[in-house]
Amino acid sequence: MTKQNVLLVTGMSGAGKTTTMGILEDMGYHCIDQFPVQLLSSLSEIINTDPDPRYVNLALATTAMDYPKFLNTFANIGVNVRVIFLDASDEKLLLRYKFTRRHHPMLMLQKANTLEEAIEMERDMFENLNRESIMHIDTTQLSHANLKATLMEKLELNSAQIFSVSFVSFGYKYGVPLDADLIFDMRFLPNPFYVDELKDLTGDDSAVYEYVIEKAETKELLKHITQYLDFCFSAYAKENKNHLTVGIGCTGGKHRSVSVANWLYTHYQEKYHCFKSHRDKKER
Repeated sequence: MTKQNVLLVTGMSGAGKTTTMGILEDMGYHCIDQFPVQLLSSLSEIINTDPDPRYVNLALATTAMDYPKFLNTFANIGVNVRVIFLDASDEKLLLRYKFTRRHHPMLMLQKANTLEEAIEMERDMFENLNRESIMHIDTTQLSHANLKATLMEKLELNSAQIFSVSFVSFGYKYGVPLDADLIFDMRFLPNPFYVDELKDLTGDDSAVYEYVIEKAETKELLKHITQYLDFCFSAYAKENKNHLTVGIGCTGGKHRSVSVANWLYTHYQEKYHCFKSHRDKKER
């Protein structure tokens, strides 16, 4: 069983937790912001027992007040826990809050009367915490691009891991996915729909999958598609595009498109962070 990785993102309010969570999501983390501390025991049980791939790399953003509870919950349940502490100068934090006109958590909770007092109070709370083995990032002078590069370095991620691909099968009769970056048409391949024993199955069933993938036309097609995708994925990754959605279509979205999407997912999952979904596999 794959061991889960929990990344706790904490630090001074205004230091960039929201921005960091967006970057981590692009990197393939399943990100949850402002998760209720009262539900931590349920979450820890889920990620320790549920094989759902979303929980393999989980990022949770937490405040100074809740951070110790998050850390204690995950420290002894057999998951890999790492902490990112985001900080910035008091002057920069003041400027960011004045620019965005957002309310500091300490003010919202009526624990402070001014923004300066809120920042000082939160900093005092973090000073009492154990900072051993914490990845500290000072965002005072960091641009979005520099923050992303810093996260990549500290998390030891390379561009192949950051770039992610979604393979989405669909049926043309129900419309083309609007979010697809690339689309491939499978309607010229031999159709299992016209084989009595395969008609009511889908590309997730081995009989249909083998029928589609083992055809000479499919093998030739996959050779050309993978050559094209290899070039595109590499080029997009170099241009810092984090995610690409590849649509695989057939008439009804149950047989040929599902089979080919499954094959492509398996083919690329060792190289990139891959997802797959079958939009029209179920009867409408």
